[in-house]
Formats: sequence, structure tokens, C-alpha cells
Amino acid sequence: MKKPLLLTGLILLLLPITLAAQGTDSTTNSSTPSDWQRKGISIRKIFVWGRRPMKQIGVEETRLDSAVLKENIALSIADVLTFNSSLFVKQYGRATLSTVSFRGTGPSHTQVTWNGMKINNPMLGMTDFSMIPTYFIDDASLLHGTSSVNKTGGGLGGLVQLATQPAKANGFGLQYVQGIGMFKTFDEFLRLTWGNDHWQVSTRAVLQSSANDFKYRNHDKKENIYDENKQIIGSYYPIERNKSGAFRDLHLLQEVYYNTGKGDRFGLNAWYLDSNRELPLLTTDYADDTDFENRQREHTLRSILSWDHLRRNWKTSIKAGYIHTWMAYDYKRDPGNGIMTSMTRSRSKIDTFYGEAEGEYTPNDRWLFTVDLSAHQQMVESADKNIILQQGNQAIVGYDQSRIELSASVSAKWRPMERMGISMIMRGEMYGTQWAPIPALFADYLLSKRGNIVAKASISRNYRFPTLNDLYFLPGGNPDLKSESGFSYEAGISFSVGKENRYTLSGSASWYEQHINDWILWLPTTKGFFSPVNVKKVHAYGTELQATLATILSPEWKLELNGTFSWAPSINESEPMSPADQSVGKQLPYEPEFSATTTGRLTFRTWSLLYQWCYYSERYTMSSNDATLTGRLTPYFMNNLSLEKKFFARWADFSLKGTVNNLFNEDYLSVLSRPMPGINVEFFIGITPHWGK
Repeated sequence: MKKPLLLTGLILLLLPITLAAQGTDSTTNSSTPSDWQRKGISIRKIFVWGRRPMKQIGVEETRLDSAVLKENIALSIADVLTFNSSLFVKQYGRATLSTVSFRGTGPSHTQVTWNGMKINNPMLGMTDFSMIPTYFIDDASLLHGTSSVNKTGGGLGGLVQLATQPAKANGFGLQYVQGIGMFKTFDEFLRLTWGNDHWQVSTRAVLQSSANDFKYRNHDKKENIYDENKQIIGSYYPIERNKSGAFRDLHLLQEVYYNTGKGDRFGLNAWYLDSNRELPLLTTDYADDTDFENRQREHTLRSILSWDHLRRNWKTSIKAGYIHTWMAYDYKRDPGNGIMTSMTRSRSKIDTFYGEAEGEYTPNDRWLFTVDLSAHQQMVESADKNIILQQGNQAIVGYDQSRIELSASVSAKWRPMERMGISMIMRGEMYGTQWAPIPALFADYLLSKRGNIVAKASISRNYRFPTLNDLYFLPGGNPDLKSESGFSYEAGISFSVGKENRYTLSGSASWYEQHINDWILWLPTTKGFFSPVNVKKVHAYGTELQATLATILSPEWKLELNGTFSWAPSINESEPMSPADQSVGKQLPYEPEFSATTTGRLTFRTWSLLYQWCYYSERYTMSSNDATLTGRLTPYFMNNLSLEKKFFARWADFSLKGTVNNLFNEDYLSVLSRPMPGINVEFFIGITPHWGK
């Protein structure tokens, strides 16, 4: 507690010196248009493409601006996607599991890559986005639906691409940010950089901790009010604290790049995660948090070596990577004798070896050929150490399995005329001994150069193989599962207009339809445990809208607006499993039919005001779409507001920022019985010394 407060006091003491330095710097005080453009009051150019980039033919992609990623560095990628995309982000609570799903599909239908390497958990098939700090991501983009086939298979919903970039440093550089928030929350961010014409070295560190003991109104419990005669005269929902929710996460990222200056670049990326999180009580739990311990720990190392070789009309890239993850889940309880007894002691170890080679060749301005081959060797050992056979000490709840995952693709992109582009992709995916072809066809046409209006369409067939838990988990795994498969169709239109340093306006609208067969669902068995089966046919369809406006209102004022809207029905069209099955024709559980986001940023000189809003429609917790109290989660709106002020001195730049999350104290749930915080505030102080040249 003392360290952040001392740092805060030190920075506040330095601010008068900084302001004095501003007053003596005529350049800083100048209010000419060119000066404020130099400090950020400018707008990026809009390019009117006579020929769209060959790689973008027919692709439906959402790119997250670097400013969006750094709007609140204390947030995870899950929070960024919540307010800046049409994706549904399902959160189990603050600093707990957060998953992402495209277009009414499940979290396991979303592929995630980091610098080209897949980071989906091979046990569960999904990614916990709460474990990915935005401070470690320099480039992020979303490939919707069929567009994901350009990079990988298995993304029946889509693909989230995350990447880091060289620091572009010239000499030494340093950035430090301290955050202090409610619920005893402390966030620290540090980046050290060094670079010259050939080398770029960067070290980043993030340390986040919190007691996470926020208050919330518990609608799953009701307290009665009695009169003096012990008669019930009323009732209310009590205010409770989030129990057993403390966390501490440490992230370290080391990057080294060497550029020969002759078309070759070598890179090393190593990301280490050390997480220790308590799992909070459910709103239906009456236990005392001192009577049990419910804790999850994780150590993960992700590392990649890369070589990029660039020539005038061809390019090659080779990557090799390794991921090691150790996960532990411990559940201990006091049975009444004052001694904590271990009820569950789950341990998982995951090792992934990764290799990829890809190449591009452009014989002329009408053709682009690409080839890609990648391999992920997955090895998983998972067991509950509390449950042991008497013979051989072999765990019966868990498994020890490995699987090779191969992916190869060949594509040809052709522009037969100036306005038209066609892209054909043939990808093959092999998981173990199972193989699946994944073809895709894309096309686009420039309807009008005025407004850069482009129409595009695509079609693909995609597959998703069962996860290792689906196949081998004991008890319950089903090694006879089929792969999920489906055809996807998509059509859309986009436009972009603007005037340099005046305004830019761009937007897109798309329609999609997808039929997924052999949807995997875990169902209860007569033996008392769950087991996965291929039971469903799912019809997912809908529309996505997106628009972005940036305008300079005056030489010192800039306004940026971004909005998205999604209509995403995801309907079960399989045959009834029994006469009592009421799920046919209903929306899939935990999939909102409607969602929308709005982000607005107003900039005045060195001041910046940011407003974020998102909306999710009702979600059903049961496949029957039962609208009872526990079967339906009500719609909710979320609002965040932040204000930032920057100070410039000759020797350093400073920033002060205040953020209000859940501005209107919305009472909501993202997942049944998982409490979410109300209004809360956090402050940040940042310093960036001028050590570089």
C-alpha cells in the first residue's frame, strides 16, 4: 500500500515543476493548428483504392486501433472487445474467466493466435481473455466467419489475431504507469526499450492485484422484515460483498528484434504469466469464506523465434514456438473439525511445440500466391491428485494424451480487372489421424471510387475437431465424437470517405448465414457424470453493422465516434432428443440475439474525454429458453467514462487519468449466480522520460 502512495505523492510534487517547464517552453505553449496536430490533433488518411490490397479480397475484418488498445491499460483484451466490437464477451466476474464468441457460436469456435501461434487451450478449446493484458498487445484484428480460413481452420465463428511489434526506439526509453483503484486494486506497468538502426529490444512488465471485495445486491437471496409480533411485513434483497475473489497476476514480456537492413529480420518473443486467483462464491452460496479455500493458479510461458525474409516480389517467413502451461485448482473445506481438508487437487500440464513456414509470391499486379504449413504438437497431462487407484497410483479423473495438429493451405488471389478481385483458398486440417478439407472462395467489387464503395461475398466449409477433454477426460470423455462442421455464407458492403486533416467516415454492413452439424454438447448420463455427444444442428445467421467517424472540429478540438450493432440469432434445429425436449427452435443458451456498442472520444489540446457504452439483450441459461427467474438473464447496458490530461516537459511526459467503470451503477449479471461490481473508480499516473534521441 505504501509504495503506490509514495509514488503518487512524488509525481504530484513533480507536476508544478512540469507545468513551470511548460510555461518556459514557447513551442509547448503555442496554440497554432500545426502544433496541436503535432501533439495528436490529426486524423489518419483515408485511402481510396483503385485496387484494394490483394490480401483483403472479400475479407470481413475489424482492426482495433492502437489507441483503442491503450485507452485503459488496466483492462484486459476481453474489456476492449466488449466496447469495440460486435462480439459477445461472456464474463464470470471481475478477474475471472472471460470468453469470446462470434455470431452466435460458442467460445470454442473462436480461434486465437498470438504472433501467428494458436494459443487456444487444447484441453478446453477456448481462451481466457481476462489473462491477456492490453499493455502486451500492439496489433489486434478480428476475422469474422469465413475470413478466418485465410489464417487457420476451426474458427467456425471467427479468429482473433493478437500481435506485438518492434518498439521503434532510438536509444533508451522508459514508461511507467501506476494505477490505484477501489477494492484495494493496484496496477503497475513498466516498459524499457532500447534500439538503433538494426536492434530493437523491449521489456514489458504488468503486476495487478486486488482484494476484489466489491459490494453487490444479491437477487438470489431474500431477507424478510418482521414486526414486533414476528409477522412478515416485507422483504428485501441484501447487499453482500464478493467473497474469496482476491487475485494477483504478473506478466513479463521480452522482445528482441534484429533487422539486417537487407530484407531479413529475426525476432524473439517470450511471454511469462504467473497468476494466483481465488474463485469467488456464487450468489447462491451461504458458506462462510473462512471455511473453505477455492483457488486457481497458473504458470504459462509462450515463446516464439521468427525469421522474415523479404524481396521485391516474394516473401518467406519461418517460425518456431513453445508453450508450457502448469495449472492448479485446489478446493479445500473445513468439515467441522477446524482442519482444512482437500476435496479437489487438480493439476494440469500442457506442452505445445509449434512450427510454421509460409511464403508469398507476386509475379505481377494481378496475381498473389501464398502457401502455408504449420504444426502444433499438443501434450496434455491432467489429473485430480486426490483420486488415486490402489494399484499403480494412476489418477482415474483425468488423462495423459498427445496429438499432432497439422494445417496446410494454398491460395491464389486474382484481379482480372481493376475493380474486381477473386480469392480461392484450399486448406487442409489434420488432428491426430483425422483429416478435413476446408475450401473457401472470396470475391469483391469496387462499385464506386467515389466513396470507395466495395461489395464483397464469400463461402466456405469449415470444421472444428473435438478438444482433448471432449475425447479423453475421465470419467466422461467420448473418443467416438465426430468433428463439428458447417457451411458459411457471407455478403457485405463497405465504404470510406474523408478529407485529410478534416474528417474521415467509414462503415460496413454484412449479412451471414451458417449451418453447423454435429454440435458437441456435454449431457448428464445415468452413471452420474456428464459426457459429450454430437446432438445438435445449429442455424446461425444475422447482420453486423459498423461505423467510424473522426473529425477535427477546430484546430484544438477533435471528435471520434465508433459504433457497432449485431443481430445474431443462433437456433437449435436438431431433432428432439426426447418428448420432453423443448430446445428445438430456440436460441442457444448464453447467446444474446442483439448487441451494440458506442465509443466516443473528445480531445481538446492535451485533454481527452472518453465515453464507452455497450448493450447485450437477454440471454437464456437453459436450452428450453425458460423465462423463469433462473432461466433468463435480463438485458443490461454498461457505461464507462474516463478523463485524461497530459503534461509535456523537456525531460519527460506525464499523464494523469481517472476512470469510472459502470458509471450508472448497473445491477447486472453476465453469467448466472456470478456477481459483478457496481460503480468503481481507478486513477493512473504515467511518466515517460525523454532518454531517446
